[in-house]
Amino acid sequence: MKYAIPFNRPYCSPGTQENFLQVLSSDQIAGNGHFGRGCAEVLQAVTGSQRAYLTPSCTAALEMSALLLDLQPGDEVIVPSFTFVSTACAYAIFGVRPIFVDVTPETLNIDPTLVEAAITERTKAIVAVHYAGVACDLDALLDICNRRGLRLVEDNAHGLFGTCQRRPLGSFGSLATLSFHETKNISCGEGGALLVNDGDLLERADMAQEKGTNRSRFFRGMIDRYTWVDRGSSYLLGEFPAAALRANLDNREHIQRHRSEIWQRYHTELEGWAATVGIRRPVIADACSHPSHLYYLLLPDSCQRQAFIAFLKSYRINAVFHYQPLHLSPMGKKLGGRDGQCPVTERIADQLVRLPLYTNLSRQEQDQVIEAVLKWS
Repeated sequence: MKYAIPFNRPYCSPGTQENFLQVLSSDQIAGNGHFGRGCAEVLQAVTGSQRAYLTPSCTAALEMSALLLDLQPGDEVIVPSFTFVSTACAYAIFGVRPIFVDVTPETLNIDPTLVEAAITERTKAIVAVHYAGVACDLDALLDICNRRGLRLVEDNAHGLFGTCQRRPLGSFGSLATLSFHETKNISCGEGGALLVNDGDLLERADMAQEKGTNRSRFFRGMIDRYTWVDRGSSYLLGEFPAAALRANLDNREHIQRHRSEIWQRYHTELEGWAATVGIRRPVIADACSHPSHLYYLLLPDSCQRQAFIAFLKSYRINAVFHYQPLHLSPMGKKLGGRDGQCPVTERIADQLVRLPLYTNLSRQEQDQVIEAVLKWS
């Protein structure tokens, strides 16, 4: 079925084609070229991180974080069960065991009150996902990390330009990751970034991105040849996607302003209807600002959720559900997941539906979505 209003429509900012032509006329199309370096500088300025490393995906950035933290087979990292599979599999491929913890029903973020009980002598890090770009309880998580000698990694795939207590998301953990997938506010089709906030990890980050070599030191003229010195892989983003990314970063104020208007209009127009029919809207803490990445509703149960999605489909509107509980996935069960382990995750995974939200969603198209939603009772 061809939807009149899809769930997502990729956005290319003005200047994208000109950037591509510049790459074609240059001497470098591999990673860390003119556009790659420029994007990294913008991200460092926006997030306040010491250094940003562009990667082929957020998954690759999470894999880099496992290398930088020197995680070994048998080590454990604590992750929310309500997240994309990359949050867990990026560590599992190194033999690290993800320990699944439930989320809070208010923000759908990892529950700090459950994190401490999940810590063992093998725990090395907590991976916090800012769902929908709304900040986790970072004060509580950082307190746990400081007391227990753990590292905090922010999976900030949804949260670029979000803040907590006026501080950018991605600046709290030792490391943070970003996604530039086509569904994200700022995208290049496929791409990501690793943000390094702890200076003691910078040198190894250079090597991890460059296949475990000290190649970056060679290019800076610090050594006369480079060689293999550490664990690493090929975690560079090529110049063509970096060129597309740079155009969107340069256009970020327009993108964020328009998405904010769309998000706020959903929130305002659906308030009375949601209260009447018993549907919950997103909860945003006063100390947080979010980047309007997605707009979700929580239906009473899975049957009503599926009926609601089908109802919107009859109007040729594509609304979709989101994550399924990782602890109940086939791989999650191999790692010890069991029914009832994360009851909030299990419940919201059956309730949540996302409405279309993308940068070039027109007001007329949003009118159609809102009008259809308001007919559901």
